[in-house]
Amino acid sequence: MTSTTPIGNLLVANRGEIARRVFRTCRELGIATTAVHSDPDADAPHVREADAAVRLPGAAPADTYLRVDSIVRAALAAGADAVHPGYGFLSESAEFAQAVLDAGLVWVGPPPAAIAAMGSKTAAKRLMAAAGVPVLGALAEPTEADLPVLVKAAAGGGGRGMRVVHRLADLPGELAAAGVEAAKAFGSDEVFCERYLPTGRHVEVQLLADAHGTVWAVGDRDCSLQRRHQKVIEEAPAPGLPAEVRAELHAAAVTAARTIGYVGAGTAEFLLDEDGRFYFLEMNTRLQVEHPVTEALTGLDLVALQLAVAEGEELPPLPPASRGHAIEARLYAEDPAKDWRPATGTLHCLELTVPHQEFTGGGGPEASGVRLDSGVAAGSEVTPHYDAMLAKVIAWAPTRAAAARRLSDALARARIHGPATNRESLVRALRHPAFLAGHLHTGFLAEHAAELTPPDAEGAGRAALAAALADAAARRTALPSGWRNLPSQPQLKRYRADDGSESEVRYRLTRAGLWAEGHPDVELVSAAPESVVLSEGGVRRRYQVTRYGGRVYVDTPAGGTALTALPRFPDPTVRTEPGALLAPMPGTVLRTTAAAGDTVTAGQPLLVLEAMKMEHRVTAPADGVLVELRATPGQQVEPGTLLAVVKSPQEL
Repeated sequence: MTSTTPIGNLLVANRGEIARRVFRTCRELGIATTAVHSDPDADAPHVREADAAVRLPGAAPADTYLRVDSIVRAALAAGADAVHPGYGFLSESAEFAQAVLDAGLVWVGPPPAAIAAMGSKTAAKRLMAAAGVPVLGALAEPTEADLPVLVKAAAGGGGRGMRVVHRLADLPGELAAAGVEAAKAFGSDEVFCERYLPTGRHVEVQLLADAHGTVWAVGDRDCSLQRRHQKVIEEAPAPGLPAEVRAELHAAAVTAARTIGYVGAGTAEFLLDEDGRFYFLEMNTRLQVEHPVTEALTGLDLVALQLAVAEGEELPPLPPASRGHAIEARLYAEDPAKDWRPATGTLHCLELTVPHQEFTGGGGPEASGVRLDSGVAAGSEVTPHYDAMLAKVIAWAPTRAAAARRLSDALARARIHGPATNRESLVRALRHPAFLAGHLHTGFLAEHAAELTPPDAEGAGRAALAAALADAAARRTALPSGWRNLPSQPQLKRYRADDGSESEVRYRLTRAGLWAEGHPDVELVSAAPESVVLSEGGVRRRYQVTRYGGRVYVDTPAGGTALTALPRFPDPTVRTEPGALLAPMPGTVLRTTAAAGDTVTAGQPLLVLEAMKMEHRVTAPADGVLVELRATPGQQVEPGTLLAVVKSPQEL
């Protein structure tokens, strides 16, 4: 497992942000880098930054990163002497780890036997229970008294293959659906049930162990803010833990690592109930997405330590002390107002406008307090083939409140031009009184959804006015656009925000200044094609306007608004049939759950799409009859494809 000579060339068997993160440490250490890529990733940032890159064959882009033989051949062909798995894909595959070792390469990870021991959540729980670690046992045959229960994939995580079941009648169908999703994501359809704690906290311990018997518990993290059972906001240390609970938690994590002979970086995950009792959930035998918050507290470079352990080095007896507080927010291409639906398209710009560092390994981000880890760049295509995460933004500060304020400000000021994102929901969550008070649990985002995802009509209206004035400035000739010597009809511009709301801007530019319908107290200070300054009540605000064809992005220090310019008058020939269900995203039809002619009820699932490695249900918009079902299993669909038509009894 360990090497007696330094690593000279490292292949990262992954893509995106984690590949770039590992490459950054390699550059600091003087280690050559090799990337692998699917066809859609041929010009991805991680490929451009590596010293060498190898194409992975495969018809399905996501599957190319799951082919053990192809990756091992790529490492040998490129002259790599070590392989880092990153996270996701094959990172927790004992078969892959063994194949790397059998090829004479260094495996930057735990021994295959340790991976195998934690590979099945059910087997891992039995092993941990025998070692004295508290576990939340699997339910062989759930009863009414056990409800609600959580269906989970035995071989993976990340929210895939997970379902919350509130009625026993729904359990067989949810078990089957979870098994299908788990098989696609992890290669195993094994699922199980356990008691669901709707207000439980997800707390984990960062572990690092060497081959000489030293095991570190490098602090803890709270990862309770989740949607679709997938983490969105993580922080360290976990707030509000009594000292004795923290000590017991760390001790249990170390026991888990020692029980399986763990070596390398890994994470023991626990569920904390309302009474402060904790239960072992699983052990992720790899680096975690949220590892930067631990680096920010300790000054450690966990990737550098992974490499040192793989080279056979010995860790000091104890890890460094933690200081301050760090919070990480995952920026996803998705629409929180539409059940966190993934979004696709071209990313034109992703830019933090506050001072920050990128992929900082050691030393912590105290110089600026903000760190950006991103797998994309301007011009990147967000496709349905991979997870929808664009970047992670991390903030460090001496206190939790200061870290939350710093992170929310960095997100609000960011320029993000492309598909819809969860940026606004992240900002609102970080500023929510319940979050700031430390009232955390895994149902937090669902409980506060109405406060985190409401449309901002006033903000969208002001952004639309700025966009219209910037457009007028861009079209200006000898006389200002909209200026008339005699009174005339106002200028008209129409925009649609990503939440579906529309703004109609009517304005005139006269000798007296700006007149804008619905904005009686707004004065125009200046207007240029890319910048508009408006004043209201003596307060000036600048709106930065950027256009990409018909898409317009309006940025302010308080946040950004994405708009689509609409024709002045709607096209009367463009109509959508009432009750028509259109594909919300590109994807594949997995299965249909109703047939043409069926009587359906509002919210009833009609079919299931697969996109970005997740299943997405298309449901009936109202009670009625499914008069048409065009979707067929295996069909590839693009956004806007007609899938089905539901009509009410009155329309029949």
